[in-house]
Amino acid sequence: MSEKVLMKGNEALAEAAIRAGCKHFFGYPITPQTELAAYMSKRMPKIGGTYLQAESEVAAINMVYGASAAGARVMTSSSSPGVSLKTEGISYMIGANLPSVVVNISRGGPGLGGIQPSQADYWMATRATGHGDGHIIVLAPSTVQEMADLIAKAFDLGDTYRTPVMILADGMLGQMMEPVVLPEPVDMQSLPPKDWALTGHRGMRKHNTVSSLFLDPQKLEDAILVRRERYQLIKKTEQMVQEEYMDDAEVAVVAYGAASRVVRSAVNKARVAGIKVGLIRPITLWPFPTDSLEAAAGKVKALLSVEFSTGQMIDDIRLAIHDKVPVSFFGHTGGIVPTPDEVVIAIKRLLAGEQFYELPYQSRLTGGVS
Repeated sequence: MSEKVLMKGNEALAEAAIRAGCKHFFGYPITPQTELAAYMSKRMPKIGGTYLQAESEVAAINMVYGASAAGARVMTSSSSPGVSLKTEGISYMIGANLPSVVVNISRGGPGLGGIQPSQADYWMATRATGHGDGHIIVLAPSTVQEMADLIAKAFDLGDTYRTPVMILADGMLGQMMEPVVLPEPVDMQSLPPKDWALTGHRGMRKHNTVSSLFLDPQKLEDAILVRRERYQLIKKTEQMVQEEYMDDAEVAVVAYGAASRVVRSAVNKARVAGIKVGLIRPITLWPFPTDSLEAAAGKVKALLSVEFSTGQMIDDIRLAIHDKVPVSFFGHTGGIVPTPDEVVIAIKRLLAGEQFYELPYQSRLTGGVS
């Protein structure tokens, strides 16, 4: 078994991507993901790869488009406002059926906001990152180990479904250091061929074309409907979720990424106190793990969403369970991280039959959780 090494989340993502076959990285520095790009700038020349700091985020994502069209495993990374600039290029890649990995180590917003950890990019990531009828797959790690593990998964999913895949983490996960076992390098020869790629036909096959432009409305609709069928398959087969203490849970807390670490501590505290509470941690934010949530709605009395935002995931929870049981929300935003004790108090209020949608500022005014 490989030895554990102590690495920052950003660095673990970079090294794991290289081991997954990524030899091309295009990006632009922005806190709190800069260490990822810096790591790539050191490693890529040593492996015969390409590192290029583009003149902007817009340029970087279009370079990703080009490398992906040539069949390469390629990645870019940024933080919230930088990803906003990339969304047009991501939409072009969706339309052209091009795989890639986009890492978002998110920070607070809107605008420049702050550099502290935030989950306020949930809507941007899951509601089609870019214009048009499109989706990307979104993976949400909660540990440095999982950041390393999910990179190879992201590249594989992208190649399988010919779509961009986002790793959505935040400044806490990007900056923290934890022991991690790095994955073994991928045998690139074992990967399925990309017969669609622009690699030169050498007179042996027809010309390949990579484009998202359809001037005929019927052809555009046909292409969108084919992609929609692909999305339905992804929803059916690629949901990833972790459940804890759900066998006898009377209420369940739903949290992803770094927020799930806080919630896990809260759930363990509550369990010691005899409170029957469970944890549902979505790993895929799109496709959202609706099957797990729907099953939970048939067993628990209520659900609680805990997020580092004003409560963006709660809409997906309610849609997944068809409003069978009440869904409440508690969270912080702006880069403030909830404490386990705050979450325990919210769990107790839920068990007492309360329903609430609260941020700390509201709580101070109403006398609720503070």
